[in-house]
Amino acid sequence: MAIDKIEDPLKKVWPAPGFLIGRTALVTGGARRMGRLMARALAEQGADIVLHYRDSEFEASATKNELEKRGAKVVQLQADLEDAFMAQDLLYRAADVLEQPVDILINNAAMFGPGTVQETDDELWNDYQNVNVRAPYLLARAMADILPDDRGGDVINLNDFRALRPGADNFAYTMSKWSLHGLTQNLAVALAPKIRVNELALGAVLPPNPSGGEYDHTTKEEIPLGRFVTPYEVCAAMLFLLSNKAMTGESLSLDGGQNLTG
Repeated sequence: MAIDKIEDPLKKVWPAPGFLIGRTALVTGGARRMGRLMARALAEQGADIVLHYRDSEFEASATKNELEKRGAKVVQLQADLEDAFMAQDLLYRAADVLEQPVDILINNAAMFGPGTVQETDDELWNDYQNVNVRAPYLLARAMADILPDDRGGDVINLNDFRALRPGADNFAYTMSKWSLHGLTQNLAVALAPKIRVNELALGAVLPPNPSGGEYDHTTKEEIPLGRFVTPYEVCAAMLFLLSNKAMTGESLSLDGGQNLTG
């Protein structure tokens, strides 16, 4: 078959540079670390950016300035996602400031820390569930409410491969991420076909902040590919999920094969 007969269909699904022009992305925890890099990747593809932060106002301002120098339209909004009202109000605030709805939601912000079953009391359990599960749910629900009937959206949840490979440590954190995995799949069904919901299940990318428990002890020898995942590979996977309209309810593992070995 002639190559020109193959190329034309591919052009219909292969993303062109700037394929996010006209779209608006909210990145929770977008001021620094992985959130900052994902916001930059989205901006480079033409999306307007809403940078959410809780305490990192200085870093949010620095990230905003960096992206604006690259030609992006950026706003920064503060919210404590542990507060249910602030979480569900964030999408409405963004729409008011930008005068357009958010149609890409990257749920990156999360609580992390050590703790066994015995060390996890009711308050700690609720803290993890509120930030790591309830907030992504409230944000996705708000997106569904705000988006016009004729406009679709995308939700990408940042998860952890340990959600389905639990251990004894980081108990409350791991349980919240297990719940987030279920939320991803249920929202994918509940919000279809208007909104696609997928997740990235990450292995060792950046050292957690704060650190603790088994997450401090991952070595390259424990990873089948023998190396850590790079933040830029995470960004590339995020853009892939946004560009491939056939995927919803999927969990894309970026862990070098860690999920295969436990």
